[in-house]
Amino acid sequence: MSILREFLLRLLLRKEVNVMAVVYATLIVKGLKTLEQVPSLIKSQVEDILVALEVEV
Repeated sequence: MSILREFLLRLLLRKEVNVMAVVYATLIVKGLKTLEQVPSLIKSQVEDILVALEVEV
């Protein structure tokens, strides 16, 4: 998971991303949440993060 952590840190430093979007993306990758459980306000940011991580949901 250190590769994922490093990628997320680079993503955060490169552009402004809602921290909660990163949290939800991490929870989705770990299988603890689904995309349907993400609040609509940050859903597009979470989807962008998952695409960048090449994660299919």
